[in-house]
Amino acid sequence: MSDLPSSGLQLQSLVTSAGKLELSLAEVDVAPLKPDQVLVRVEASPINPSDLGLLLGMADLSTAQQGGTAERPTVSADIPAGLLKHLGGRLDQPMPVGNEGGGVVIAAGESDEAQALLGKTVGALGGAMYGQYRTLKYHQCLPMNDGVSPAEAASCFVNPLTALGMVETMRMEGYSALIHTAAASNLGQMLQKICLNEGVPLVNIVRKQEQVDILKEIGAEHVCNSSDDNFNAQLTDAIAATGAYVAFDATGGGDLANDILASMERAAIKTASEYSRYGSDQHKQVYIYGGLDTGPTVLRRSYGMSWGLGGWLLTPFLQKVGREKDAELRQKVADEIRTTFASNYTAEVSLAGALQVETLIDYEKKETGKKYLVKPND
Repeated sequence: MSDLPSSGLQLQSLVTSAGKLELSLAEVDVAPLKPDQVLVRVEASPINPSDLGLLLGMADLSTAQQGGTAERPTVSADIPAGLLKHLGGRLDQPMPVGNEGGGVVIAAGESDEAQALLGKTVGALGGAMYGQYRTLKYHQCLPMNDGVSPAEAASCFVNPLTALGMVETMRMEGYSALIHTAAASNLGQMLQKICLNEGVPLVNIVRKQEQVDILKEIGAEHVCNSSDDNFNAQLTDAIAATGAYVAFDATGGGDLANDILASMERAAIKTASEYSRYGSDQHKQVYIYGGLDTGPTVLRRSYGMSWGLGGWLLTPFLQKVGREKDAELRQKVADEIRTTFASNYTAEVSLAGALQVETLIDYEKKETGKKYLVKPND
């Protein structure tokens, strides 16, 4: 391992106690490998919505200013005073960004498991992936089948395992169908393909007709447009037809979780054998797993007493199902990375290209169909 690089560039996000976001590229040392570690030359890493909180630190990008040089750009922006209190745990600490990525293992520790990955193209999950090199434990890597590129492997964890986790959660909790919001996203399209392959009824919720068209084109049967005047009626009918009483909501804020629970109750009442003043006895569950709407979650209780609203995250789910199921799901992703779990990107940017004010503003919009791929070694 004498030919290891001594250092590499890494994108870092700093929130200062003075209320500033500072983004920069830092030169970070590459430490000697432990027996169970590998060194990945990172070739591609997506910018997911789950990366934006750490990357942008609640900053107001309308105040963003470009600085630095062409090779080492910087961006600074103000953080509203009322939000700074929520960031106390990270003040004045430069933090690396990027949940997942794809690359090639260029060095490995002494263990058999690490050595088995040497020279392999892998997907990796472990944070700090917006950097030229990343040291990881071998089990944080998913080896790809021959011929798969690092760019194809780059999004093999967050979206694919989240989509699979939703279906597994549905089954574990005794449901037979599910609802998904922001459903025309990369993740939503993966979920639709899984459900078609496995015969699971899926109710999709989107906000635009073009998003309806995207899902219909890949075979979706139930797509409800929240911008339509009859959205609640559409949703109620789709739930009644499918029996979808568990939902996964990417928006988080606003009225949507409430609307879903209310539509579930209306659908349940349609099939109820008798009236109950406490509402239907069908349990109705909404899991919030994202925050596309950062406002409050608004509930207007009109759905009886048998309902639940909670959070859902991938990591706790994987811990709950255990290593055997985790390994099974990962292998499924590796085997279907070019089909079910293929990701599409709007643009590719270098580390320096990622730190451009216009590009950062584009990330923050979180628009369906817009997904950036960072190429750290370009």
